[in-house]
Amino acid sequence: MRAAESSPAGPPPSPDAGLEARLTEVARGDQSAFAAVYDAVSGPVFGLVRSVLRDPAQSEEVTQEVLVEVWRTAARFRPDRGSAMTWVMTLAHRRAVDRVRSVAAGAAREHKAALLDQLPAYDEVTEQVETRLEQQRVRRCLRSLTGLQREAVALAYYRGLTYREVAQLLTVPLGTVKTRLRDGLIRLRDCLGVSV
Repeated sequence: MRAAESSPAGPPPSPDAGLEARLTEVARGDQSAFAAVYDAVSGPVFGLVRSVLRDPAQSEEVTQEVLVEVWRTAARFRPDRGSAMTWVMTLAHRRAVDRVRSVAAGAAREHKAALLDQLPAYDEVTEQVETRLEQQRVRRCLRSLTGLQREAVALAYYRGLTYREVAQLLTVPLGTVKTRLRDGLIRLRDCLGVSV
């Protein structure tokens, strides 16, 4: 009969029940309860984090971050939503994935920065000044052409007409237009100092 009296009335308590009770105590600021929680979860947390990160040093760091988070947020644990170990491991997994994303984003930023360092600096003011100076040189050289050459070059190169269209517009033979354009382009080349 004594055996019957000493047997428990219900199912044996789950191993996680002790962890849940300890988390409740941790939520109240009990440091010795946290030491027990730390001993119970630090190994599994490190194993999970290590499987995600692969780097032992980062895994240790993230494990410590998770355990600090357990200490700070123990009051958020809700036994009706899952076991204590599941809650802790969820925190660990999220932290590990966040670290992977952070490292990947950092690598991407470094890669972009390296590419930007390789690009020459663009100076908009210098570019505008150089463009204006080049335009002035071209205008000056265009003024050195005869009126007929300048007219043919302007129609062909600034208005985009074909040689035949220039000849029709100026009512001159096609050969004359070609000669004027050739002579005008040679003078422009010489004036601008462009080598062939």
